Amino acid sequence: MSLSAVLLAVGPSPAPSDSETPRVPSLQDAQESATNAAGWVEQNWSTWLAIGLRVLLIVVIAAVLRVFVRRAITKLIDRMNRTVQSVDGSALGGLLVNVERRRQRSQAIGSVLRSVASFLIIGTAALMILGTFQINLAPLLASAGVAGVAIGFGARNLVTDFLSGVFMILEDQYGVGDTIDAGVASGEVIEVGLRVTKLRGEGGEIWYVRNGEVKRIGNLSQGWATANVDVTVHSGEDLDRVKATLDEVAEKMGAEEPWNELLWGPIEVLGLDSVLLDSMVVRVTAKTMPGKSLTVERELRWRIKRAFDAAGIRIVGGATAPVEEQPVDPTAGMAAPSVYANATSPQSAAASPLAPPAPTSTTK
Repeated sequence: MSLSAVLLAVGPSPAPSDSETPRVPSLQDAQESATNAAGWVEQNWSTWLAIGLRVLLIVVIAAVLRVFVRRAITKLIDRMNRTVQSVDGSALGGLLVNVERRRQRSQAIGSVLRSVASFLIIGTAALMILGTFQINLAPLLASAGVAGVAIGFGARNLVTDFLSGVFMILEDQYGVGDTIDAGVASGEVIEVGLRVTKLRGEGGEIWYVRNGEVKRIGNLSQGWATANVDVTVHSGEDLDRVKATLDEVAEKMGAEEPWNELLWGPIEVLGLDSVLLDSMVVRVTAKTMPGKSLTVERELRWRIKRAFDAAGIRIVGGATAPVEEQPVDPTAGMAAPSVYANATSPQSAAASPLAPPAPTSTTK
C-alpha cells in the first residue's frame, strides 16, 4: 500500500481555524457559581466558626496560663530568697550570704523552671489544636513515644548528666568560685553547666567533670572553714606557761589585719590532744573564712614557733631523737698483750711442762 492511499483512507486533515476564541462565561454561569459557593459556605460556616473559636480559646488559655505560671515561679524564687535572708540575719550569717551568688542561682533556677513550664504548656496547646482539626494524634504520639524511648536508651548518660545538673543547681550544692572535691577531681569551680562542671586544679589544669559521674561533693567554700594546729612540746614543759604563750599569740594575731577579717571567731586553745612518754600535743583551733584555713594555719605556726623560741619552750617535731652515747672502744674489753702469747719467748718455754725422759734399753 502506498503513502497516498493511506492518506486518502485517513481523510483530509482539518485546517486550523483562525477564528476560534475562548468561551466567555455568561452572566447565568457566574450567578450559578456564586450560588454554589454561597450554599457551600452556608453549609460549613458553623463548623469553621466552631473550630476557629475553639482554637482561639485554646491559644488564649495557654497564653494566660503561661504568664500566670511564670509569674508564680518568679514570686516563689523571691520568697525563697527572703526566707534565706531572714534565717541568716545574724552578723555571721550576713557574711556567709553571697548576694551575687544568690542572684545567679535564682536566675538559673527560675530560667529552668520557666522553660520547662513553657514547653509543657505550649506542647499541650499544640496537641489540642491539632485535635481540634480532627487530626489523628495516635500515630504522632506513638512515634514520639518510640523516638523518646530510642533517645532515652541512646543518650541515657546525657539525660543523667542533665538531670544531675538541674538538681545541683536547685539544691545549691556549689557555685562559681567555690572550691570543691568532686571525688574524680578537685579545684575551684569556674563554670557550672547542666551537663558539665569545669574545675581549675591546683596546678592550673582545667577538669571537665560530667555531672552524672559525681557521686559525692565536698564543698570547701560554704559556711566556714576550720584551722587546726597541733603543737608538740617536750613532756617536761610547764603547761600553764605553754597555754599563756599560746593565748598571747592568739590575742595578738586576732587584733591585726588582715587576720581579723579572715578569722571568723577567736583562736582557741583546746588543750592537750595527746600525752606521750617524751612529748605532749596541744591543739589550737580557729574558725576562718572559707578557703583561708591553710593561710591561717601557716601564719599561726609561724607565730607560735617565734613565741616559743622567745620563751624558751622546746618544740618536739615528729619522733624524738635518741640520746647519743659515747662511742664504745672495741678494744676496751681486751686484755693487755702478754709475753706468754709468744710461744718462743723464754717465759713460755719456762712455763711449759717438762717432757718425760725417753726410756733406755738394757741388754743382758
